[in-house]
Amino acid sequence: MTTTPPSPLPTAPDDRAILVLNSGSSSVKFALFDAAQPRSRRYRGVITRIGLGNSQLRVSDAADRVLLEATEAIADHRAALERVLGICASLGPGARVIAAGHRVVHGGERSVPMPVDPPLLASLQQLEALAPLHQVHNLAGIHALATARPGLFQVACFDTAFHHTLPRLSTLTALPRRLSEQGIRGYGFHGLSYEYVRSALRENGVAVAAERIIVAHLGNGASMCALRDGQSIATSMGFSTLSGLVMGSRCGDLDPGILLYLQQRLGFGPDDLQRLLYAESGLLGVSGLSRNMEDLLARPDLATAVEAVELFCYRARTELAALTASLGGLDRIVFTAGIGANSPEIRERICAGLDYLGVRVDPQRNQSGERVISDRSSVVTVEAFATDEESMIARHVCRLLANPTTS
Repeated sequence: MTTTPPSPLPTAPDDRAILVLNSGSSSVKFALFDAAQPRSRRYRGVITRIGLGNSQLRVSDAADRVLLEATEAIADHRAALERVLGICASLGPGARVIAAGHRVVHGGERSVPMPVDPPLLASLQQLEALAPLHQVHNLAGIHALATARPGLFQVACFDTAFHHTLPRLSTLTALPRRLSEQGIRGYGFHGLSYEYVRSALRENGVAVAAERIIVAHLGNGASMCALRDGQSIATSMGFSTLSGLVMGSRCGDLDPGILLYLQQRLGFGPDDLQRLLYAESGLLGVSGLSRNMEDLLARPDLATAVEAVELFCYRARTELAALTASLGGLDRIVFTAGIGANSPEIRERICAGLDYLGVRVDPQRNQSGERVISDRSSVVTVEAFATDEESMIARHVCRLLANPTTS
């Protein structure tokens, strides 16, 4: 594996592309961006159900026209990445991959994306226990691509990096100091999403450095981040991707005494706890129906589904209010990710109890999908728009292609 990038990018667009990958436990999401214009997405695709015998493959172009949709047998991540590269080769102009960028959930103390080399990979593997649902699969994608395309320039982009500006008090636990010295501290996640939102606000003319902003990344994984001077100063996720808000199948904040009780009285072992906290809790656990918010909103007749939605909104509202304490007030809320950007009902429910902060949502704007959804009388500006972590990764790869020593 090499960290030497290809020759400098040309000044005029050509067929060279940056491949962006997000590898999960049984899926690989991918996108191709113009290497000379990294905001320009040319193709995107996803392979799901890897290793289950009936993998689903879908590829579309920049206009979201479906180019390929198929069911295939794809055994593992290596086979999936080989299939992705084969698809890229078949797409023709604009799809010659010269570099790849990967979403890596945990980067430890690293504050910037980095070119991948063996020492970095070895270090990132040591962090797998801190993000067991994500890290091992993120790294599997890197390993698989290195096998399929030895020498390809790869970049690891960390979800934790954005939060390196957290004040020390925001990272401390109240456990003995010796444990903090071993890396048990708050890190924060969803950083690529928050970085994109910050850039999108700036491009839309918002004086980010002058405002007190809370970004709500609400999806299957959910967190919030407080921005002051454009930097992360507090966030709901801490040491792991379990903490903070109620999520699709993750519990969010939990009294640690419950874990002791489960171990000591009910005989839960480490594997039992991990499965419970990551895969059986959250919206799924409370509703007994689904981790998908759309499914729950479609069942107002089912009391457990209604309660799961109410709990999600209650915890989001109280977390948002708590983050205002770190900011000393509030000027702007941004809702993003799958639920935040696409569910007017959830946005309205969360904001409904925040009148005392000067938060007022305009029902018509909210339902019609406008970017700014706050009422004109609202003291706090409320926005909702989609995040784009893939675009953020492509920009980082392009920057390192041009100057690999800046990592």
